[in-house]
Amino acid sequence: MAQASAQTTQSTPHSPFATDFIRFLEVEKAYSAATVAAYTRDLEQLEQYLTGRGLEPDRPQELKKTDIQGFLVHLHRLNTGKSSVARKLSTLRSYFNYLLHRGIISASPCAGIKNPKQDKRQPQALNVDQTFALLSGESIPGDADELERAGKARDLALLELLYGSGLRISEALSLNAKDVTPESGSLVVMGKGSKERLVPLSDTSRTALRNWLEQRGRIAAPAEPALFVGNRGGRLNRRQANRIIQEYCATAGLPLVSVHSLRHSFATHLLQGGADMRSVQELLGHARISTTQRYTHLNLAKLLEVYDKAHPKGDEHDHS
Repeated sequence: MAQASAQTTQSTPHSPFATDFIRFLEVEKAYSAATVAAYTRDLEQLEQYLTGRGLEPDRPQELKKTDIQGFLVHLHRLNTGKSSVARKLSTLRSYFNYLLHRGIISASPCAGIKNPKQDKRQPQALNVDQTFALLSGESIPGDADELERAGKARDLALLELLYGSGLRISEALSLNAKDVTPESGSLVVMGKGSKERLVPLSDTSRTALRNWLEQRGRIAAPAEPALFVGNRGGRLNRRQANRIIQEYCATAGLPLVSVHSLRHSFATHLLQGGADMRSVQELLGHARISTTQRYTHLNLAKLLEVYDKAHPKGDEHDHS
């Protein structure tokens, strides 16, 4: 909670209504610091737009649907991605609904405004051979020092956990060392919406985590609770984790992928192996089965591709 406050009080919207809303997200909704920061940036951007148009953010009861539509047009002119526009619109809906429920406004100016149609993008996933090449990593030279060996142990534990258990990178990086017991064969993670779930640990994940925990003290600052720490001893952040994965991709001669690709690969390989859709949904912590079903579409596309290459008359079929 204190961390969230520290990150949002540095830069907050000027409107007292927006400030109260941000405080509501922090205290009553207990949203993560990253989520609160995103809401704050969105509201700041709206305020800047309104002020530039001669409108007053302090008087939300005077805002109209056309004002919000104008803001969306403004975002489009800034070449803001459709997913980012949809997220900002979600922020505005939440904000004006908050004001509506408290009687500050009589109607939401967001009412009737639809999200921009999203481009359908298939999740990026490595195949099994590529995944094994990535996880094998680079061998540690015999003359490597203790810090280098500890860093390699950390990297491997992180990679194994992301792939072997399908964790979101935020879930892995928020883990604390005291909460991880490899011998138990599972661990509890905090997912989206502050929902806890139990995830299994693969044999290789347990071995990698055990090895990292034995060496973690060589890197971690004495009072640092984080399971995964950077070379300066503090909690590893997303950018650092992404850099680690890209370095391992380069070493293995693979295309550069994001931290989320290992989670995609985990789900795809489970479904390819015949796992039940509902079980995969639970393992991933998806709130909706439709989110998990994206991987079925990916598998079907791959299946058709293999069929076209292998079947003598495969290319005569229309798969559109």
